[in-house]
Amino acid sequence: MNYTELTTNIADICENTFTADQLAMFTQQAEQKIYNTVQFPDLRKVGTPIAMVSGTATITLPTDFLFPYSVAVISGGTDYIYLLQKDTNFIQAAYPTPATTGVPKHYALQNATTLLLGPTPNSTDNISIEYGYYPESIVTATNTWLGDTFDSALLNGALVEALRFMKGEEDMVAVYDKLYLQSIGLLKQLGDGKLRQDTYRSGQVRDRVG
Repeated sequence: MNYTELTTNIADICENTFTADQLAMFTQQAEQKIYNTVQFPDLRKVGTPIAMVSGTATITLPTDFLFPYSVAVISGGTDYIYLLQKDTNFIQAAYPTPATTGVPKHYALQNATTLLLGPTPNSTDNISIEYGYYPESIVTATNTWLGDTFDSALLNGALVEALRFMKGEEDMVAVYDKLYLQSIGLLKQLGDGKLRQDTYRSGQVRDRVG
């Protein structure tokens, strides 16, 4: 489902005319809820490697960074040394002298835009950051994974937002809220279940019979 189809369905089901800004708001609010409920591969990104500065303990995070999956030093340009996540207090206590340098072993989110490394790097090797982010919204993209693969969650989520905006009847809001939760449940089975297992490791899905 592309954005034109989505907005047409919203207007038809609600039997109402909305402005372009209102339709975009309903859609983006639904996307944000979905992206923070289910994790699937389209929400993961490996950023462009960032060169450390010898003697500097901080790294500027990518502008679309939401949360980390992993952080690694690429030693010598080939070997990945994965760092352990800690909080800033731990790093400041474990490495109280920033001038003392070495190969980083730990990292912490200092703030929304900065990564703190411990110990302070002693090289200009690259840092690789795999992180969660919001992919481009279907409002501006030609196609999105969510719209192409699981449009029921997107449509029902946007309908809930539209009906609330219209101050719709509570029973109708409840109906579409239930449909949204059902579609999210199926999406979680895919994103947090099927995409995280295989038959070699987990065996085939099977129902118990009496």
